[in-house]
Amino acid sequence: MPSSTILVIDDEPQIRRVVKNAFQAAGMKVLEAGTGRDGIDRVAAERPDLIILDLGLPDITGADVCREIRKWSPVPILVLSARHSDEEKVALLDLGADDYVTKPFSTPELEARGRALLRRIPAVGGSVVITIGDLVLDQTAHRVTRDGKALHLTRTEWELLRVLMSNAGRVLTHQQLFRDVWSGRAFGDAQQYLRVYVAHLRRKIEPDPVRPQYIHTEAGVGYRFATATEVLSRA
Repeated sequence: MPSSTILVIDDEPQIRRVVKNAFQAAGMKVLEAGTGRDGIDRVAAERPDLIILDLGLPDITGADVCREIRKWSPVPILVLSARHSDEEKVALLDLGADDYVTKPFSTPELEARGRALLRRIPAVGGSVVITIGDLVLDQTAHRVTRDGKALHLTRTEWELLRVLMSNAGRVLTHQQLFRDVWSGRAFGDAQQYLRVYVAHLRRKIEPDPVRPQYIHTEAGVGYRFATATEVLSRA
């Protein structure tokens, strides 16, 4: 992670400077772009490990930048947004953004979310065994254990947990989860379906379902599974 390359696409020099100073202090290389088109060109040329993308760009929208990059690159995209509506957050995540931080932002939070996305890079190919805290999901054996004890999950619960754990640290919208878990086999309100199944899953995997440490609700947007580092820090 210290040798990672980060590209900041933002038209405000002071924002780029704050982000650059924060990540350079952690030993990372930081590139800058002041427009959307310049940012797209730099992604193609430099192949950064993480993109921090502002939505309010002077030439094209951040949404258009995200849409274009997602046509040919899986690089993690962390959106910086001054917009706070759930609808806009959901739209960006559905376009392929991996996470978002609203302006004005906390630098430590931005760094933490950036590190969480960078930690996902080695697992892009899909790890067979995923371990987070005392949860172990073995995709080959189709088995989940908590503290060494096997958990009995329904097919849908298994698939929901697999998708969440495979994307630990990333916010997944209701529609993304509905599409990936049910694969078009269900119709209706995605948010209501997920509310029911997440409640069932929390009762099985969480030490305290009322205060979950694994599955976090992103109000009005979707859900995010904690990273191994997050769980360890709360232990």
